[in-house]
Amino acid sequence: MLQLDLIYCMMNVMRKAPNVRTAAKEASHERIVSAAARAIRRSGYDGTGVADIMKEAGLTHGAFYAHFESREAMLAEAADRAGAEANALAASVIAASPSDQALQALLYVYLSKEHLESIETGCPISALGSEMPRQSPEVRRAATLRIKEMIDLVARQMPDWGQPTAHERALAMVASMVGTLILARAVDDSAMSDALCKASLKSLALLPSTSTD
Repeated sequence: MLQLDLIYCMMNVMRKAPNVRTAAKEASHERIVSAAARAIRRSGYDGTGVADIMKEAGLTHGAFYAHFESREAMLAEAADRAGAEANALAASVIAASPSDQALQALLYVYLSKEHLESIETGCPISALGSEMPRQSPEVRRAATLRIKEMIDLVARQMPDWGQPTAHERALAMVASMVGTLILARAVDDSAMSDALCKASLKSLALLPSTSTD
């Protein structure tokens, strides 16, 4: 009887083992993608190496191909993750604000000094936009989908959401936000950086909320 119980116990352990291995692999994959999402914003796509990412994730270099077919596949997931994180933050800012002040709140957070100095955890569009034309199709596709998601999020806050005018203003607003942040980070003059953000905030706040046609 004892031997039979032991057999049953071993069978249960064997059945559970694949689930344990799957959970461990998923956790490792999550660490890699999270580390890569920070790294691409911090160092750029070209400055993000597999060995450094695996080290930051606490894994060996050799384990990389158990998770990704190629470096480009990792970068595509990293681009998607970085975009998702930025859009989730934008959505949380909007959700925490009165509906008639949501866009203004988002603008102030996006063009804030805190966001300006948080390139590693901030918007990947402003951190990586100039590099995108030289990336692989899979990386560009992942980033593009998140950019479209951001534009749609802004358009949904317009009083005339659903109309072409709302989408057009969202395109202009996102382009202005991203362009301003790129310039504000590019200059080595803190006063000019601050002036760029303030000028854009003033200009964007004056955009009409509904069509004036």
